Amino acid sequence: MTVPTTTPFPGGTILGYPRIGRRRELKRAVEAYWAGRTDAVDLEVAAGTLRRETVQRLVALGLDPEDGSVPGSFSYYDQVLDVVALLGAVPARFRDLLDADDGSLDLDGYFTVARGRGEDAPLEMTKWFDTNYHYLVPEISETTPISFADHRVVREYAEAKEAGVTTRPVLVGPVTFLALSKSADDAGDGFHPLDRLDDVVAAYAELLRALAAVGVPWVQLDEPVLVTDSVDADPERVDAAIARAYRELATGLAPASADDALDTVPERPRLLVAAPFGGLAAPGADGRPARDGLALLAGTDVDAIAIDLVQGAVPRGSAPDGSVPGLGTKTLVAGVVDGHNVWRTDLAARRGTLEALRGLGARSLAVGTSTSLLHVPHDVDDETWSGPSAERAGRTEALRRWLAFADQKVGEVTTLARALTDGPDAVRAELEEASAALADRAAATGVVVPAVRERLAALSATDFARGDHAGRVAAQRESLDLPPLPTTTIGSFPQTAEIRRTRSAWAKGELADDAYRAAMRDEIARVIALQEDIGLDVLVHGEPERNDMVQYFAELLDGFATTDLGWVQSYGSRCVRPPILWGDVTRPAPMTVEWTRYAQSLTARPVKGMLTGPVTILAWSFVRDDQPLGDTARQVALALRDEVTDLEAAGTAVVQVDEPALRELLPLRRTDQPAYLDWSVGAFRLATAGAASSTQVHTHLCYSEFGEIIGAIDGLDADVTSIEAARSRMEVVPELHEAGYARGVGPGVYDIHSPRVPSTTEVTELLGLATSAIDPGLVWVNPDCGLKTRGYAEVEPSLRHLVEAARTVRAGL
Repeated sequence: MTVPTTTPFPGGTILGYPRIGRRRELKRAVEAYWAGRTDAVDLEVAAGTLRRETVQRLVALGLDPEDGSVPGSFSYYDQVLDVVALLGAVPARFRDLLDADDGSLDLDGYFTVARGRGEDAPLEMTKWFDTNYHYLVPEISETTPISFADHRVVREYAEAKEAGVTTRPVLVGPVTFLALSKSADDAGDGFHPLDRLDDVVAAYAELLRALAAVGVPWVQLDEPVLVTDSVDADPERVDAAIARAYRELATGLAPASADDALDTVPERPRLLVAAPFGGLAAPGADGRPARDGLALLAGTDVDAIAIDLVQGAVPRGSAPDGSVPGLGTKTLVAGVVDGHNVWRTDLAARRGTLEALRGLGARSLAVGTSTSLLHVPHDVDDETWSGPSAERAGRTEALRRWLAFADQKVGEVTTLARALTDGPDAVRAELEEASAALADRAAATGVVVPAVRERLAALSATDFARGDHAGRVAAQRESLDLPPLPTTTIGSFPQTAEIRRTRSAWAKGELADDAYRAAMRDEIARVIALQEDIGLDVLVHGEPERNDMVQYFAELLDGFATTDLGWVQSYGSRCVRPPILWGDVTRPAPMTVEWTRYAQSLTARPVKGMLTGPVTILAWSFVRDDQPLGDTARQVALALRDEVTDLEAAGTAVVQVDEPALRELLPLRRTDQPAYLDWSVGAFRLATAGAASSTQVHTHLCYSEFGEIIGAIDGLDADVTSIEAARSRMEVVPELHEAGYARGVGPGVYDIHSPRVPSTTEVTELLGLATSAIDPGLVWVNPDCGLKTRGYAEVEPSLRHLVEAARTVRAGL
């Protein structure tokens, strides 16, 4: 067995690494498997190659190949689904997928739980804490099978070991897994998934024994539930579950020795518990006492604790000297390199943070990332910056100096680790280079645009308010003349391979502007005709010209740059390239008017103008970190406000400003949420308040829990809000009813994140649930989200079923 060093991770470590591949190899391999072009063996081979290349790359970047500094954080689809597979904890509708002998899922079963089959809906999807990553929500009841069913973690460790690297397996911790789960349909009244803690902990204990048996020195268990008050479980119950779980897993199992020799065969590897996405110590909320997750973990027998020092402050212990009782037997992994954003680290400042941590009394201190690097692209040295915004800014090489992607962040970790062990003189050149890059960024032209700052300073309360809601309803009823339960879609239509090729050829200069515009107009005309044939009431132009709902606008706004290779995983095989918002935001010219005007010229039915809202543009970009988010949001909102004005002038009667990320950015601590909701709601209102009363303003929110922000949704003052609701079977509807929500609302009736085609009966049932709880006069009928990622073979019958269901329910009103 490999014996851990006395001082763990002396060269630094990271909490995780991108798993899609530097050229999205995993995405292509998985989608080929789904399409039937390859089999499970081919997929396993491709994934194994990617895993080996990843761990060897991390060693080449400076992480130690022998002490567990290299994380084993691979997933085929989702890290929470991985725990479902580990435990065999699938809902009743998927139990037939489990192996009869050991309760495990094969690859086909694993993906079926994620994507659904026939009438069996997949697991619900929602956002992973405050990131743009989506996880699958486990469904747990008293009868859910839970055992150590899947040995994949053990096999992947052995695979890396064979390649010469001793990895540290990474899993979602048992308490976070259960706290983020929902009660399954067959759960009894009063049941909470945390009621199954003993069963889950027993399975984890069995896994730890299996890992110890093959020589694993360290295991990382992620427990970000410790930094949030926003889970469906009492924080005090969560804290008690943490203490109980790690009493069993840490104290109850004999650990690997830190000495040079082993007196006994260990029952478990050493445990690193990570708590990313916020500070572990926080003031109380809702009258509760303050929580101190660091003290809680220090009071257990875990071997190391990783804390986020980017979103969390340097903690102070309860001892008179500021130390943390119990930390003297543990390693503190200091997350001083930002795993959530792409800006270069201020190494000199972070070295000071590391020095401040010495007073906490930890046995040893190691340098790490604040979160997994899953949320950033692979390598800035691979990148070019494309699109009009980068060309206008001339920022390509400057951006390269200002940024750090995953590989560069590993380098920052190892640099700070050397400073910690050998002193600052050992890394003087690196410290000075980082400081020079930060100074260059601060002084660059475009980071501050005086005209933008002056316009913001001149805003008054009237710039954030529209006319009376009742008056708007009357004006829009007269101008639009829509039937009850009006039908529409969220915006995008499927982007065919031909459309993507056309757009790519134009972007590369291989297709003339006139030919490109003609191709886009042909597609818009086809989509308008299809919607009229299906019978939709409010149409969209389909967005064939848009590569992504945020990137499209980033390419047309000054202050942004977009990458060619900066891919990050959003969910499953879905990858996005978040733009980089580096300077003050301005709109050089209208961005959407040409396409919307053309679409409206083809039909007498209203066509929605489609914009992405300021909060979502921020949430799905890598945002500047040198000013408050609210200031940046208002800059984007002013650009969108001008776009709304131009759309109205072009004859657009319905404008949709999407804010699917409104809930995503909600701070994890309740005490921080009011300030966020104030500026985020204000930014949306600033973008839309200039619209006339007769212009119907829509917004869209998706894949989040909405109960906590219904007041904010109402505060947006949109005329119609469409909300994801199909996978959760209208869970949001009773919450809207209870809150007295009195605006138009479209709870989604078609789950577009699954290839399933919902039947007319299924959609009718969902509409029945909606109209039984909400005034039917307020209800709209729409899919959960845009249709870009689906194919027409699924979309057309699904929309026909949607329209047919709407007509059936409408006839019964």
